[in-house]
Amino acid sequence: MAVDLATFSPQRILVCQLRQIGDVVLATPSIELLKRRYPDAEIHLLTEKKCAPLLEHNPHLGKVWELDKKLLSSLPQEIAWYWHVARTGYDLVVDFQQLPRCRWVVAFSGAPVRLSYTPPWYTRLLYTHSADMLDGYSAMSKASVLRPLGIEWNGERPRVYLTDGEHAFARALLAQAGLQPDQRLITLDPTHRQPTRRWPLAHYAGLVSLLAKRDASLRFLPLWGPGEEAEIQELDRLCPAGSLLLPDRMLSLREMAACIAEADLHIGNCSAPRHIAVAVDTPPLPVLGSTSPAWTFPSPEHADIALNLPCQHCNRNHCPDPRCLTGMLPGPVADKAMGMLKK
Repeated sequence: MAVDLATFSPQRILVCQLRQIGDVVLATPSIELLKRRYPDAEIHLLTEKKCAPLLEHNPHLGKVWELDKKLLSSLPQEIAWYWHVARTGYDLVVDFQQLPRCRWVVAFSGAPVRLSYTPPWYTRLLYTHSADMLDGYSAMSKASVLRPLGIEWNGERPRVYLTDGEHAFARALLAQAGLQPDQRLITLDPTHRQPTRRWPLAHYAGLVSLLAKRDASLRFLPLWGPGEEAEIQELDRLCPAGSLLLPDRMLSLREMAACIAEADLHIGNCSAPRHIAVAVDTPPLPVLGSTSPAWTFPSPEHADIALNLPCQHCNRNHCPDPRCLTGMLPGPVADKAMGMLKK
């Protein structure tokens, strides 16, 4: 029997957003909108374990199912876990990705409403309702899947909810790294696994040098993930002595978010930290290569910078001549950064 969505009142909702870290952050406006639409419903989220920390203390979530692929070493173990999640008793399942692992849960759930973006013909029977994703800002595009429920995105931004203790930790860490009370902080995200999204390290070093000359109060905190320590060491070698604040270890996701929250500006590649910056109210300035401006939150205090070559925003992971990145010199980025800092 078809469900009348106009009178539909789910008691338990499952949202499927497995990865990546930035995409999970971009799903938080949709979770907020679902809670606003169904205030009495309990909302759960299915995601990969590595993404789960950024969802801690989210007031709109009742539970986070953390998919740990290391523990699900065989297909029977996987299927048993998907069955356990799915049979918790959901009235509504929202699948933002249609990945195979999500489809297992959707299929097992038996939920009367199983909603996603318009699926291909071979998975159409898994879903009871669907909607075309609208073009535009990525979090808005994701939330547009919820239109059949009478939900519309109205400028809600991603959110990471930090505690007072986490803010205090970040301030103490930055002070230990050398940040003085009269200095201003810029966080840097100079790494990326894809070369078409990675502005050259030498350009980052040039940017740091230019900004340090224009404003002697500026200090820079580089962020990095597992296996990227060598790149940060190389950046430190290229930058003016003493301009970088270097913690003695890699920060956790929540520690990183707390440090970004203390910054006046975040500059980096098109990666998760730019979305975390939006989620903690720090203006980001990503340098765009192959990715499009659709990842930039539409508000005056948020910006991006790109050469806008005819071939740019191709979304490719490899390019024999990434001029969109190598051709973007530090000067224009420094000019835009200083303009944002003055605001």
